[in-house]
Amino acid sequence: MYSRAIVHIDLDAFFVSCERLLDSSLNGKPVLVGGTSGRGVVAACSYEARAYGIHSAMPMRMAQQLCPYAIVIKGNGGTYSKYSDAVTDIIKEHSPLYEKSSIDEFYIDVSGMDKFYGCYKWAKELRSTIIKETGLPISFGLSTNKTVAKVSTNEAKPNNHMEVAQGIEKPFLAPLSIKKIPMVGDQTYKMLQGMGIEHIHTVQEMPIELMERLLGKNGIAIWKKAQGIDDTPVVAYNARKSISSSITFERDTIDIRKLKDILSTMAEKLAFYLRNGKKLTSCVTVTVRYSDFDTRSRQVRVPYTSCDHTLIEKVMGLFDQLYNRRVLARLVGVRYSHLVEGAYQINLFEDTEEMINLYQAMDKIRNRFGQNSVRRVVTMDTRGVGMMSNPFNGLPPVIPAHRRA
Repeated sequence: MYSRAIVHIDLDAFFVSCERLLDSSLNGKPVLVGGTSGRGVVAACSYEARAYGIHSAMPMRMAQQLCPYAIVIKGNGGTYSKYSDAVTDIIKEHSPLYEKSSIDEFYIDVSGMDKFYGCYKWAKELRSTIIKETGLPISFGLSTNKTVAKVSTNEAKPNNHMEVAQGIEKPFLAPLSIKKIPMVGDQTYKMLQGMGIEHIHTVQEMPIELMERLLGKNGIAIWKKAQGIDDTPVVAYNARKSISSSITFERDTIDIRKLKDILSTMAEKLAFYLRNGKKLTSCVTVTVRYSDFDTRSRQVRVPYTSCDHTLIEKVMGLFDQLYNRRVLARLVGVRYSHLVEGAYQINLFEDTEEMINLYQAMDKIRNRFGQNSVRRVVTMDTRGVGMMSNPFNGLPPVIPAHRRA
C-alpha cells in the first residue's frame, strides 16, 4: 500500500524569535509580543513567559499580572514577513512540494523520497539549513498525513523534531488531550469535556455515528483525525476564497455612526482589493463582538459583484440586523467570501456605464496616488482602517502582531 510522508514545520515562538535576532538581550527572558495598551492582546510569547501560564490571545493586562517582569514588545509585521519570506525561499529551493499554511507554518510532501534518501534524514538536514541561514529555532514532525505531522510537531517543541511512523499513528495520538487535535477549539473542547471526553483514546473507541450525532460533520472529521486518518493533500498554491478586515477598539463604543463609518470604510477598501485582483464576491459577512465578548455574525448571498455601492448597502443592512443589544461594541469586521475570478458585469437593471467608468477612474487614481486619495465622505475620519498589502499575491495573509483602534 502506498504510504505518504508529510513534514509539518513550525517556527517556534516566531514573533519572539525574530525580536531576539534583532536584540540578543531578550534571550532567556520572558517576552511578550502584542498590543502594548491596556486593551492589547498577546500575539506571541516566549517559552519563559509560558511557564507563568501565559498564552497567545490572552489579554496583555492579564499576562503582565501573571508575569510582571515580562518584556513587552509592540511588534512589527513587516519584520516578521521578511524572516518568513527568507524561510520560504529555503523551503522552496529544497522541497519537491510545499504548502505555506501561515506566516510561520509549512507542510511538505516528501512521499517516495525514502526510496532514494530517507524522509526523516532529509527533513533534519532541511531544518539544519534553515537554522544555519536564518538563526530561527524550528520544530518539525514527520508522519503519514497532515494531522499527525502537526500534532507530532507540537509534541516535539521547542526546537526539536519527531517522526511518527506508519502504523503507530493511532497509539501515538491515544494518550494525548483531545484538545491536541487540530480543529478542536475552546467551545468544542468544553462540550466534549462536559461529556467526560478528555483524551483522544476515548474518541477512538466511540462509534463514528455517535460523534456525528453530537457534533454533526465536525464530529465525523474529529473522529477520523482521532484515528490518525487524514487524506488532505499538500496544496502548492491555494487561491484565496475570502478576504476580510476587522478592528478592535481601544475603548468599547456605542457610537453607531462611528461603527457604520468604519464598516463602510472596510467594505469600500475590500471592494477595491477585489477589483484590483479581478475577483468577485457572492457572500458578505459582518461580525460584531460586544464588550462582554459575545460575538455574533450574519451573512447574506449576493449576485457576484465587486462594486462599493452594492456591498456597502449589504454591510449596512447586516449591521442593522446584528447590532440589536445596544451594548458597547468591542470589535467589528467585514468579510467577502465565495470569491471567483472575473471582472464586474454591469447590472442592466441598476447600474449605468457611467457608474462603472467612475469605479475604473477612482481605482486608477488610488493605484497611482494611494488608497486614501479617493474616499467617500463618510469614511474621511477612518484613515488606516482596512489597509493591507495585495491579498491575492499567492501568499498567506500576514497577521499583524497587534491591531487596535
